[in-house]
Amino acid sequence: MERQASPAGRRTPRGGRTADAATRNDGTQTIQRAVNVLRVIASRGHGGLRLAEIARYTRLERPTVHRILKCLCAEGVAAQDPATRHYRLGHLAFELGLAAAPQFSLRELCAPALTRLAERIGDTVFLTVRSGYDTVCVDRREGSFPIKALLLDVGTRRPLGVGAAGLALLMPLADGAVEEVARANATRLKAYAGLTVPRLLAMVRRAKSMGYALNDVPVTAGATSIALPIRTRFGDPFAAISVGAIESRMTPARRTELVEWLRAEVETLERLLAEKATL
Repeated sequence: MERQASPAGRRTPRGGRTADAATRNDGTQTIQRAVNVLRVIASRGHGGLRLAEIARYTRLERPTVHRILKCLCAEGVAAQDPATRHYRLGHLAFELGLAAAPQFSLRELCAPALTRLAERIGDTVFLTVRSGYDTVCVDRREGSFPIKALLLDVGTRRPLGVGAAGLALLMPLADGAVEEVARANATRLKAYAGLTVPRLLAMVRRAKSMGYALNDVPVTAGATSIALPIRTRFGDPFAAISVGAIESRMTPARRTELVEWLRAEVETLERLLAEKATL
């Protein structure tokens, strides 16, 4: 039986989609895969990843990842180290970041709070934002205490749920949404001190019970961190402020004091953000 022709005179392929619709869907899928590859590469910072690792973390076939990487490298968004064969972000990713940065004032808005906290606490304070199923450290301040826990560099990308800031960003979410994030990141979690989905879910439940996020999984040896989320006026978590210190400075009594200072700054920031959103 002859297939029904489309209004433009082209025949509709099996499944009811026109050739143009199929092309658009394939093109969208390719873009999504390429962005996913870039996120995974960015998660390892300057060290980069091998092809096999990228394929494993993205759950894509190696030939597919290879084609995507070849295109990304040709366009300058990714690059391959000829010595290690590791892929990392390319110069164009940096240039695009510079072009986008002036549109976002979150760092500028939070800078005074980070400075006040670092001066008062004496330890390192971090500002982290959510990016899909990842987190990105966008700013930090170092305190005066001589032994510093520099857990994150600015620009460090991690799976959402790793570290105190990642846990804080999951705290306000419903249990189903937390499980979705944890299972999406299951393969990548293992690289962080063998973190598992059940362990991550337990840490989120503990954070919800305590009212703040505590990271005592030794991703960085000898260091502990706490964090609180920053929410929009609608209650959605989009950023977090965390404090990292050596374990001896994170006693239960001191954590309680630090959380009070964190909460005061977070509440002030949330009010400022709500005011800006209504202007």
